[in-house]
Amino acid sequence: MSERAWTADVLVVGGGTAGFGAAVAAARQGLDVCLIEASGKVGGVMAFCPGMPWGAAYPNDRIIGGLMEELAGRLFAMTPAAAEKRACTLANFGPEILYDHDLATLTMFEMLEEAGVRVHLNTTALAPRMAGNRVEAVEVFDRHGAHLIEVGVVIDCSGDGDLSARAGVPYTLGDDSGNLMGVTLSFHMVGADWDRVFAEDDPYFTRYAAMGIAQGRLHPDLAQLYMMKGFHRDTVFCNSVVIRGVDGTDARAVAAATQEGRRRCRQLAEFLRADLPGFEAARMMYLGPTVGVRETRRLEGMYRVTGADLAAATQFEDGIVCCDNPVDDVMRGARMTHDAIVGQGAYYTIPFRSLVPRDIGNLMFAGRIICADPVAFASVRGMPQCMAMGQATGTAAALALRDGLSVQEVDRVKLVADLQAQGVRGIGGAAL
Repeated sequence: MSERAWTADVLVVGGGTAGFGAAVAAARQGLDVCLIEASGKVGGVMAFCPGMPWGAAYPNDRIIGGLMEELAGRLFAMTPAAAEKRACTLANFGPEILYDHDLATLTMFEMLEEAGVRVHLNTTALAPRMAGNRVEAVEVFDRHGAHLIEVGVVIDCSGDGDLSARAGVPYTLGDDSGNLMGVTLSFHMVGADWDRVFAEDDPYFTRYAAMGIAQGRLHPDLAQLYMMKGFHRDTVFCNSVVIRGVDGTDARAVAAATQEGRRRCRQLAEFLRADLPGFEAARMMYLGPTVGVRETRRLEGMYRVTGADLAAATQFEDGIVCCDNPVDDVMRGARMTHDAIVGQGAYYTIPFRSLVPRDIGNLMFAGRIICADPVAFASVRGMPQCMAMGQATGTAAALALRDGLSVQEVDRVKLVADLQAQGVRGIGGAAL
């Protein structure tokens, strides 16, 4: 099998919100950036769970800034607006951003184009080629065959951290007992009557869920129905079907969970039409193409952010994004949690060191493969924070390459200052 060689200053692996942030930030620094995405679409969770709100964008009711604010601002400014800020109906969550999924994806592609990022879809990273403690090149594969990308810096935003693990970065899988958060298949009910659907003061629809479970018409894990108004009038986003005990790094397990999820989604849609007022004329649409995976590998970095750090509202010297998200733990055990992690009016920051491995000089990672304990991870994993993590690593890549430094040696004070200049709020001692 012959290989064709490419080169890039920065290779970003994974086109989710973290990869988007990393690629745009690095390219805007004048670097030659290649973004590879294994699927046919950027957006990550946005692609797997169309319509998933951007939660945690507004700690203390102020937007985190940076690329998240720019992307949202472009959507807000469209006529008609393609996004809006809304209060979340779920406990302990602050405001979030609802958006038109297709226009948001289009805008992300436009921002990548404008920055000059070379985007390769349907392209999979296979393995790193190491030269000592550096990644010299990455083997990738697309429909045309094998390619070798010679790199200056690699940023792993893949969600599962396969490339980093193959490069030798240690990792943990799940909590201390190996339990992973449940995976979810989402869908929309289109043609619903909002006024009647949301008439009762029961944000989790527990009365109806209990009836459906007692009658054997809903899976027992559906004791709470996570449904919220979609961006477009009379659409309801259903984020309810959770499948537990799935190893998201096992492709066969993910495929089986997706098929099980399809069955449960159809069952739930039929139940809603038959029994919940306002759904009589609704139909299921936008069923996710695969389950959304919340948690697999958490890589080992220079610093492991902990639940205690978050509870203390720690604002790290190298903090690169603000957050006040609750501990949103989706059925690692038998239940959901949305427990507040900081007090009212407080927030914490996520340290850059949690995105940097200890030993590999030109590798960083961003998104849900962050170095964090199970409690902290359940809070830091929101899409806006992942985008900001990516923005930080893309900016750090430019600092490392320009000064001939390893990523561990990057001046973190300079990094934070650069992010502040890019509009990121609430870091470096500045007020949110």
